[in-house]
This record gives sequence, C-alpha cells and structure tokens, in this order.
Amino acid sequence: MSIYSGTPRHNGRSAPTGIVIQHHALARTVIVTLLERELVGWNFIDMVSTEGLDRAVGMDVRLITLDLAGRCAGSRSLPAELAEIRERFSDVPVAVLADTDDMARAAEVLRMGVRGFFTPSLRIELALAGLRLVLAGGIFCPDPLRAIKDGAAANDDNGEETQPGARGCEFAFANFTPREVDVLAELRCGSSNKVIADKLNLSDHTVKMHLQHIMRKLQVQNRTEVVALLGGRSGGGGNGGIATGNTVVSAASFRAFR
Repeated sequence: MSIYSGTPRHNGRSAPTGIVIQHHALARTVIVTLLERELVGWNFIDMVSTEGLDRAVGMDVRLITLDLAGRCAGSRSLPAELAEIRERFSDVPVAVLADTDDMARAAEVLRMGVRGFFTPSLRIELALAGLRLVLAGGIFCPDPLRAIKDGAAANDDNGEETQPGARGCEFAFANFTPREVDVLAELRCGSSNKVIADKLNLSDHTVKMHLQHIMRKLQVQNRTEVVALLGGRSGGGGNGGIATGNTVVSAASFRAFR
C-alpha cells in the first residue's frame, strides 16, 4: 500500500517496500495502484523527487522506480539522482520509467547501472513481468538487439571507442561496434559463417575475428551461447528480451518469472 496516498497502513516497516519517484501525481497514483495489485503485502512510498528518500531509510526497500522525464545519461540531474539513491540504498535495483522507445537512450541509461528500462509502448503484462525479473536480479530491456545497434551507432557517431566490460559483463552487449551488430543480427537468424561473409561482403577470416570479439565481450565460449544470449532461433523469440545476469531471455519467456 502507498504510505503517502492517505490509505491506512496495514504493513509494518519490515514489509518489503517499493519507492516510486514520479514527477506527475496522476502517473504516481496509477503506478502505485498497479504495483499494489501485483506485489501484494508490499508497502509503497510515492514521492516527487529523490529529496524524499530519507523517509524510507530503515525500511526493507527492494525496488525503486525512477521517472526518466525526458533526460539522457548526459544530463546533470539523472546521474545526481542515481548517486543519491545509491548512497542510501546501494544494493536496491533501480528501474527507469522512460517517456521514449529510444534504444540508444536505453543503452546509455543501463550502462549507468540501472536494472530496467521500461518504455511507454510496453503492454502492461509485459512490463509487470519485466519488473519481476528485475526483482529476481535480472536486467530488463524491451529490445536488446536494437539497444546494441543504436547504442553502438551513437558511440560511433560520438567517436567513442568500445570498452569491453566497462560496466561489467551484465550490459556488455551495449558495447558492440556497428559491424559486430550486423554479425550478431545474422547469428540470431541462424546464419553460418559463410552466409554471414556473403551477406556482409566480408572474408571468412574477418567474420571469425568479429565472432571472437563478440564472444570475448559476452564472456561465452561458442556461437551457440551467443545466439542463446540474444534470444535467437536456438534461444527462441524475437520479441525483445531481458538480460538475467549474463543471459538474455526472449520476451515470450517473461511469464515464467511471474
């Protein structure tokens, strides 16, 4: 239940607690109402900004949702708010509620240590399942392959070099070059090295080199594991995915976490 909604509290301070940080009152109310129905027995604290975080100190906080409010990783306020959250709740997963489906923005935000990027086009049942995966220790991104491609293109446009493992392996898939993304897309379709070479006009040696780089960045041993991580043909589904530790699961599997 929401502590600041005016509803009497039935759960003690030891109950699991979620914090909803949202600038708009209507959005806060809707989010808290949905979470109360999904996570029965939880307390929910809704607030306008991170300035109210101290109210939750000492409680069993297990989830924090933060309004992105049109910001990107380069804004001053977003890193500052994430720092405030980590200062008080260092081990609590943060899920960002975005106002855009921009996967380049998703890649930027997830590299900052956020555990979930929820877009406005997500169906509610998919969003709730993704939220449960975040609670289980996973990382949620509605379209990881597009995040790879858009994030890599943005880095390339900005002249940034790829830094494998810059934020650890949990979101290392955001650090691929545009050509590696092309190879990944073909791998996801089940293409052989020869087919990839023909389609991308590359030599067999170059394809193998890209594969080696990809496997190193994903910290896997073979192409089968790469395809499984990206939810390709052998991993099932192309409707988006989730990273769970080092694993990306197709959106069709979200319900397994409900």
